[in-house]
Amino acid sequence: MEEKELQFVMQEGEGLLVEFKESFDAKSLSKELVAFANTKGGRVFLGITDKRVLKGIAVTNKLKSQIMDTARKCDPSLQVELEQVNDILCITVSESTDKPHKCSSGFFIRQGANSQKLSRKEIRDFMLRENATMFDSLSTKWNLGEVDQTIVKRFLELASIKSNVSSKIMLYNLGVANEDGILNNAGLLFFTSSATKYFPHAYVTCGRYLGVDKVEILDRADFTGNLVSQVEESIRFVRRNTRLQYEIKGLQRSEIPEYPLEVLREAIVNAVMHRDYLHTGSHIQIDIFTDRLVITNVGDLLKPLTKETLGTLAVRRNPLLADLFQRIKYVEKMGTGLKRMKKLSRQFGVTMKVDTNGYFMITFKATEGVNEGVNEGVNGLLKYIVKNPGKRTTQIHVDLKIPVKTLERWLKILRDKGNVEFRGAMKTGGYYITQNQKS
Repeated sequence: MEEKELQFVMQEGEGLLVEFKESFDAKSLSKELVAFANTKGGRVFLGITDKRVLKGIAVTNKLKSQIMDTARKCDPSLQVELEQVNDILCITVSESTDKPHKCSSGFFIRQGANSQKLSRKEIRDFMLRENATMFDSLSTKWNLGEVDQTIVKRFLELASIKSNVSSKIMLYNLGVANEDGILNNAGLLFFTSSATKYFPHAYVTCGRYLGVDKVEILDRADFTGNLVSQVEESIRFVRRNTRLQYEIKGLQRSEIPEYPLEVLREAIVNAVMHRDYLHTGSHIQIDIFTDRLVITNVGDLLKPLTKETLGTLAVRRNPLLADLFQRIKYVEKMGTGLKRMKKLSRQFGVTMKVDTNGYFMITFKATEGVNEGVNEGVNGLLKYIVKNPGKRTTQIHVDLKIPVKTLERWLKILRDKGNVEFRGAMKTGGYYITQNQKS
C-alpha cells in the first residue's frame, strides 16, 4: 500500500470494510476481526484514531506476533495479512468461507462502521441466511471500462473525499472491485451510467394518476440510470406531481409540500438499497394518487426481521450498497430510519403505513384540509358537469381554466360525496352526475 492510498482511506473514514484503532488491544481487535470475517472482510488500521487522526504506532515483531496470536485464538481461527505504511499497521482479513467465527466476547458481524454482537437467535438466523449469497458482492465479468468517471467524481464530492489515487485503487477500497479491477454487482449498480444495461429489472417506475385508482394516467416515467440517479429522478418526479400549499408569515410566503420530502427521499433510498435484485420479475413502483403516495418494493423481509421488529434491527440485504449510500449521507444511522421517518411524518400531519407480504409497501396519506374557496369551486364544478356531461379532465381544465392538480382534488371531493362518477373507457370516457344527484 502506498502512502497516498492510506491518505485516501483516512479521508474515506470508517465503514463496512474499514476500522481505525489508535492502539493494540487483543480483546477489541478480536471483535473486529471476527466481524469482518463474518461479513465482507475488511481492514483494521492500527495507529489511527476513530476521528481520523494519524497517531502512529511502534510496529515491532512482538506486536505482529500478538496480532497473529489474536487471530489464531478466534474460533475457527483466522488468517490475516499485515502491511506496514510508515508507522501505521494495516491488518487485512478476508471474508470467511467457514462462518460464523467467534471470539471470547461472542459472535459479531459488521453493520456499517460498527461491529454488532449477535444474540443466540440472531446467530441461528445468520447461519441460515449465509447459505444464500449476498447479491451485491457477487463478482461480474465487467472491468473498470464500464465505470462512468463523472459518477465517480460526484460520489467523491458527496462523500467529501479528495482523492489523488487511481480509480482502480479507489473502487477497491470502496469494496466494489477486486485488486484486478473486476467490478462486483454493487460497482455496476452504483458507478455505471445505466443499471438496466446489466440488470434489466433494476429500475424505478413512477406514475401519477387522476383520482384514487389507476384508471387515468397523468404522468409516468421510468428511471434506469445508476442507483443515485434513480433516487434523484424519482424525487424530482414526486416534487413535480404533488401539491404545494403556501403559508404567509408577515411579508414572506413559504412553500409547504404535500408530503415531507426528507421522509420520501429516505423511503425511496431504502427501496433502492434493500431491493431483492435476485427477484427478476418486477421493479420498484412509486404511485401518486390524489389521496396518497405508495412506494412498493418486491421481496420478503430478511430474517430475523418481522413487521414488528422493523425499525429496531439493522439487517441489510445489500450491505455494500448500504455502505455506499451511507457514505454520501443519503441515509441516517442504520436501524433508526423507519422509526424516525414515522415520527417526522406524524409531525408533518401525514400517516405512514407499512405492509409486508412478499413485498414491502409504504403508504403515505396526507390529512385533508379544505382551504378557503374550495367549497365554492367544488359547487361551480358540479354545476359545470350538470350542464356539460361526459367531459374529460383535460376538457374541463381548458374550459374552466382550473389548474389540473386543483381540478383533480375537487373531482375527488365530488366522487367521494357520490355527486359525480367517471364512465366509459380510460381514453374516451368522462364525468357525469350520478343517479343520486339527479334525484
